[in-house]
Amino acid sequence: MTPAPSTDTILQFDDVALGYGDFTVLSGISIEARKGQVVALMGGSGSGKTTLLRAATAQIVAQRGRVAVFGQDIARLSGEALRQLRQRMGVLFQQGALFTDLNVFENVAFPLREHTRISENQIHERVLEKLDAVGLKAAAHLRISEISGGMARRVALARAIVLEPELILYDEPFAGLDPISLGITAQLIRNLTDKLGCASVLITHDVAESFGIADQVYMVGQGKLIAQGSPAELSASQDSYVRQFLDGKPDGPIAFHYPVSPAYTRWLEQRKGRRS
Repeated sequence: MTPAPSTDTILQFDDVALGYGDFTVLSGISIEARKGQVVALMGGSGSGKTTLLRAATAQIVAQRGRVAVFGQDIARLSGEALRQLRQRMGVLFQQGALFTDLNVFENVAFPLREHTRISENQIHERVLEKLDAVGLKAAAHLRISEISGGMARRVALARAIVLEPELILYDEPFAGLDPISLGITAQLIRNLTDKLGCASVLITHDVAESFGIADQVYMVGQGKLIAQGSPAELSASQDSYVRQFLDGKPDGPIAFHYPVSPAYTRWLEQRKGRRS
């Protein structure tokens, strides 16, 4: 069991197991994100990083253990209570999830129109402020089809922060960005966390940029929590998994192949039956 959360704790996983159907992706996961912290959740492809994000937003329910957001057990919430809790979060989705029929300005304005009653003048000022923060104020009038993939990622970031949430979840925030935009985005995440006093959780495999801004790092792999600590602590670690991941070594405990699951075994047996 993890220690009792402090009053600054925004997100907590307490001995959590997560999966889909009868397949468990991760087990024994205990992590915490506090106000003013940037927390990086790291691991190889298929290690379960995005599954952690889905659990934090109640897209999936823990198979075991407790996921608490703002001190509330998220598995016990539904309907309006869950909607209100999610309204206190901002999410940067891995693929951006922008509305292609809306321009840049209206994409960022969408959460304000849906969840607030502020005036059109206030919406105008807030949206341009957030677009300016990501360097895209002068692109407000453009359609999504008229901007690059990296620009779309920054528009999605502006939308994720426009409500100034208490918890911001970033799913691969550095994917598709050029080196300059990557460094600026990383510093923006750090600055926003400090300014808003929120908790920022990064789902990422980008070591250099994440270690440059994170207060705490958790590494998952092999179905469990492999390591945790500050960037400095993990950089000094001699654990074979940590070293393979940080150094990008092809050989080590991190498996390249996706693990065999009962669902896959059943599917394969069904395929064999059809072929016989």
